[in-house]
Amino acid sequence: MTQIRVQLDTPRDRSYTIDIRPGLLTALPGMLARQARRARLFVITDATVARLYGRAMFRELVRAGADVRFLVVPAGERSKNVAVAHGLQSRLLRGGVRRDSIVVALGGGVVGDLAGYVAATVLRGVRYVQIPTTLLAQVDSSVGGKVGVDHSAGKNLIGAFHQPTAVYIDPLVLRTLPRAEFRNGLAEVVKIAAALDREFFAFIERNVRKLVRTRVRLLTDLIAHAVGLKAAVVEEDEFESGLRKSLNVGHTIGHALEASTRYSLKHGEGVAIGMAAEARVAVALGVLPKDDANRLLRTLRAIGLPTSVPRRVKPAVFASSLALDKKSDAGGTTYVLLRSIGRCAIGVPVPDALIRRTLGIGSRRGGRTE
Repeated sequence: MTQIRVQLDTPRDRSYTIDIRPGLLTALPGMLARQARRARLFVITDATVARLYGRAMFRELVRAGADVRFLVVPAGERSKNVAVAHGLQSRLLRGGVRRDSIVVALGGGVVGDLAGYVAATVLRGVRYVQIPTTLLAQVDSSVGGKVGVDHSAGKNLIGAFHQPTAVYIDPLVLRTLPRAEFRNGLAEVVKIAAALDREFFAFIERNVRKLVRTRVRLLTDLIAHAVGLKAAVVEEDEFESGLRKSLNVGHTIGHALEASTRYSLKHGEGVAIGMAAEARVAVALGVLPKDDANRLLRTLRAIGLPTSVPRRVKPAVFASSLALDKKSDAGGTTYVLLRSIGRCAIGVPVPDALIRRTLGIGSRRGGRTE
């Protein structure tokens, strides 16, 4: 087992361990039952994961003697809203949630964000555990304590920082992940490498054709390296006041694209298009060497990720979502742009006209990417 410690001990200890091991999922019911002792567990999952893993986990938790409740939401981004969160909060309150209870988030990024938000807000905060079942959630959203829900005005506009008490990652569950969802997660791996670690990015370039769901040893190493990078950033900048903003590469544009398609565009797809567009913007502004931008674009395309805007994007919704981006301030929307592979410039002002021209938003075609 690979263990990565996230050390957050001021002003109070919120440190936790991330465990990464193939086959870990089968051991978790016994581990969780022992951790909970007499505390009640509330397992939150979605309909797809419930069928694949959730119901079996529930049975094993009961067999292990846990006091457990099982809550299922519809699969997909449209469940990540205040109405579904309120319904879950009500079910926890009716189910006897106490301050010593533990919420277990079993699923992808939507379930993790939603369950984490519920855990952060019910009774002003209870413990929660992340068990991510998608690559995107394993390398990104399960680590760092950013939880929340979407609003009609944009993605992740309502939320909190609420650190999990543990994260358990089993790369074997990726075997049941649809290919498109696997590529979706690889977008976040590329983002972490492009933003933070030039050598890791080169490793991805060399092995891009080998990054498949069945290469468990390679994926385990890939996940561990990505998680280790993110954990180090979270330790240094838990509340995203500086260094952690570097992990928003591609996200300002990506979130606005997701919202403008009513989330039919997957998060990783939006981030990939956002990274491609922001790389072109950075080249135009003289911030990023063109060779580095082309390396990024080639890697995204080799994975099978989109790098241009789909026709279904609604320009007016895109513009309003961009204006309401949570990273904006009184000076307007700023961007995290690559200076080179592995290094970022944070808080770069970019004219809206350049963004629109780069993306081709409002034209009949998607924007150019090279």
